[in-house]
Amino acid sequence: MDFALSDAQLQIRDEVLRLCARFDDAYWLERENTATFPHAFFNAMAAGNWLGIAMPEAYGGAGLGITEAAILAQAVAESGAGMSGASAIHINIFGLNPVVVYGTEAQKARMLPPLIEGKDKSCFGVTEPNAGLNTTEITTKAELHGDHYRINGTKIWTSTAQVANKILLLARTTPLDKVKRKSQGMTLFYTDLDKTHAEVRLIHKMGRHAVDSNMVFFEDMRVPVEDRIGEEGEGFRALLHGLNPERVLIAAEAVGIGRAALARAARYARERVVFGRPIGQNQGIQHPLAKNWAELEAADLITFKAAWMYDNGRECGAEANAAKYLAAEAGYRAAEQAVLTHGGMGYAQEYHVERLFRESMLPRIAPVSRELILSYLAERVLDQPKSY
Repeated sequence: MDFALSDAQLQIRDEVLRLCARFDDAYWLERENTATFPHAFFNAMAAGNWLGIAMPEAYGGAGLGITEAAILAQAVAESGAGMSGASAIHINIFGLNPVVVYGTEAQKARMLPPLIEGKDKSCFGVTEPNAGLNTTEITTKAELHGDHYRINGTKIWTSTAQVANKILLLARTTPLDKVKRKSQGMTLFYTDLDKTHAEVRLIHKMGRHAVDSNMVFFEDMRVPVEDRIGEEGEGFRALLHGLNPERVLIAAEAVGIGRAALARAARYARERVVFGRPIGQNQGIQHPLAKNWAELEAADLITFKAAWMYDNGRECGAEANAAKYLAAEAGYRAAEQAVLTHGGMGYAQEYHVERLFRESMLPRIAPVSRELILSYLAERVLDQPKSY
């Protein structure tokens, strides 16, 4: 049993951290305060050929696994870019997995290279105002009109839609009351985000202002039939295929943001002198930080166990969900403790921990709640009755 990263994997981590070092805390604070997308960072990642790390080599990707994608995502967050950096490239790294698995050769050749090269920016349209975890109750509809569909409806929490030119969109092609099973009748599309027929309305939120979140209102947006991914009515199945890898990537990012916060807290504890001694000499400061380190390391282990299981074709639903839960909690606690370690200065932007703290809330909420993960584990692992 070997828990060490390979030389090639360590090289990925080192090279990504070296690239991210060009985008320091001041860069991310400016992106945060001006609410502007990190285009320079995104373009640098594209130029370094990192966006296609888990995409097939035939279309310009590196053909590596979720393990390597998680190493990359974690390094980005750990560099201090936090969720702003990770979210800016998240969908490019793995978001088009449904196209890889269910798309035709012609679709893959047309859709994947521009995303890998950074020429396309995509967003993800699934969640609706009245359909969050209950995805089967979406009401956005796609009606077939000859050689194209027309999309009408509303999506919410669609990240990067302000800057995106593409969208991976789930819509109902058959009404819910006309299908035998709730999971039927939904169809997945990857298409142009035509903003003449899609109003993108910014959501003002707590943090991660560099990467926008939005409501999107579709009114007769045309989608060519050739932009449908897989068979009509089978979109939910295509979507499910990417759930476990998404949880692994979010977990890796959560550990990364926790480590970024912890590193700043530990440095401040060494340097801040009160009553003639560094505050890190006090156990009241030491012990919480040590606990944060232990929790982050434990979360990291199950995160990369889940990644390894996925890459080796093993069922990893329990591990991927547990990783997301534990990493999100550990990352949040480390970021909170970083603010507290800085005392009053933790509330000031100049030390950057308040930004990381606000962003550390995201993995606790999305893409699935803590409570639903615990219910899933109770049912699937502990054989308890379904509670919802």
